[in-house]
Order: sequence, then structure tokens, then C-alpha cells
Amino acid sequence: MQLSRRDVAKTLIALLAVASISLFAPPLFASAALAAPERVSFPSRDGRTALIGYVFHPVGLRGRLPAVVLLHGRSGAYSSLAKGVYDETTLSARYKLWGERLAAEGFLAILVDDFGPLGNPGGFPRGSYKQRPPRFDEVYVRPLHAYGALDYLRTRDDVDEERVGLIGWSNGASAALAAVAQEGRAGGEHFSKFKAAVAMYPGCGMHRHFEGIGYRPYAPVRVHSGTNDQEVSHVLCQRFVEQSRGAGSDVALSLHEGATHGFDSPTALVHSLGANARATNTAVGEVLSFFISSLQPTSFQHSLDQGIVLARSKLPHKAASSPSGTNTAGH
Repeated sequence: MQLSRRDVAKTLIALLAVASISLFAPPLFASAALAAPERVSFPSRDGRTALIGYVFHPVGLRGRLPAVVLLHGRSGAYSSLAKGVYDETTLSARYKLWGERLAAEGFLAILVDDFGPLGNPGGFPRGSYKQRPPRFDEVYVRPLHAYGALDYLRTRDDVDEERVGLIGWSNGASAALAAVAQEGRAGGEHFSKFKAAVAMYPGCGMHRHFEGIGYRPYAPVRVHSGTNDQEVSHVLCQRFVEQSRGAGSDVALSLHEGATHGFDSPTALVHSLGANARATNTAVGEVLSFFISSLQPTSFQHSLDQGIVLARSKLPHKAASSPSGTNTAGH
């Protein structure tokens, strides 16, 4: 029987779908095959704080890899169920999953715990923003910790220091935005820079630091916000991004209709709201594609067209209550 061109096309699409599920299954379904994160310590660029990091390394890859630094939100790096145990076994489900996702795409990922070394590994509750000590400030202090992680990555022989990205959530997202700003950047121009940055539902006020001087990042920035965010204003972020784009910056905002703060937390409770599940699927695909195009990992997983990454992000997102807890990053 001779197949029509339409039948051939349908067959190829079906085969591609099967390949994307079997070869490119999300780490959420294959985390058991990934190595446990490595706990490391390194100095902040503030010159006095010894930070903790958790390194997720791609399995089976050698040579100098692109890397991504992860900055947690106000709840800290660990699960709400940690019960006083703060190590690689009690990491927040969100950050563990993102570390695994990135490692599966060929990136070395490092989650920075900067709250623990400063005496508050359990983070802060919602609504505590104005009561937090200055040492946890997301505009003037936490960017120094991000650059401490970058300095540490430069010492590793498995990292390409010219291909390092940055991603943060909520309070950590605000820190990521501040870190890549041209004005007041931690460390000075002679230090290595981040190649790209992502801010997941940031607070875009940032002490009104960028009012008047404007926000001009030295690297491309992508922002993700939910329109039903109960902790920070997506409208403020819209205005923030529009003003930056108007000044010629490579900044873009993805608004996720109906999504709440912390929409990508991989728990049944958060994803019982369909808008959060849809926002997660969209954001995961966009973030991975952005880092792939910006940092260009060379693992075997990218020998096929990038469209597979986007197709994969549309697969059903498995949300479940896990031993890693329900930590939802907040501002």
C-alpha cells in the first residue's frame, strides 16, 4: 500500500513523539537515573560568608560543560519537612527537580544555599519581607553570593566559565535581576559575567533601586510571572520589563494567565489549579530552550532539533507530594 504525503507526515510526527518520550523523558520521570547532588562549599564575593552549594552533574558527560547557578526564594533551599536536617537529602522538591532537569539537558547546575550559612536555613514565612535582617537583602547582598558561585565554578575543570547562566525564584529571582544589572554589578567589569539570566516570579520593586537610573542588564534576561500571584505584582514586572526594553535591553516577560506565586512547585496541591500546571509546562519549555540557545550545551540530547525540547515540555506534568516537601518559594 502506498502512503500519501499526509500519512507519511503523520507517521513521522508519531515517531518523533515516541522518541521524545523515550529518549528525552523529563527528569521528573527519570530522576532515579541521575547522580545525587554533590555538596560543596565556597566563599561569597562579600569576602566573609562561606556558602553551601549543591552540584547536579550530567551523567556520562565529560569536558567543560555550560553551567547554571540557582538562587532559592525566601523559604530557603530546603523542604518544609526538613525538621532540622539541612543537606542534600532534604532539598526543596522544586530546586531538586530543576537541578535534575538542567543536568539532563547537559548543564552542570549548582543550587546556592546562602540562608543557611547566615543562620536561617529554614528561610522566612510569607509576609515577613519588611522584618528580614539586611544580611538577606536581595538587591545589595545576595548578588554577591551569586557571583561567589560563579567564582567557584571558574575553579572547576568541568565547567566552561564563558557559558554560565543564572536563575532565581521569587526573592532569588529579584537577586538574579540585580546581579546582572550593569549599574552596581557585584565585583566590577574585570570579572566573568553570567551569559544569561531567568527570573521566576520576582518582586520587581527592589527597593526602587532602578527607578531613575533604569534597568540595563548586561546579559539577556527572561522573566516569568503569574497573573494571579498573591505575593508580588505582575503589573509592576510588566512595567519594569517594558521600561527596560524601551531602553534597548534584551529583556522579555512571559505572563502566565491565572498562575499563582510558586506555580512550578511540583506538588499536587499547587498543581490542583490547572493554570499552575499549564504555566509550569510552558515555563519549563521556555526556560530550557532559552538556556540551550544562550549557553549551547553539546550533549547527545541536542543532536535533534530543539523543537523536541518544546514538545517535551508539553507532556503531562506529574505533580506529587514528595519527601522533599512542599516548599513554595516566596518573596
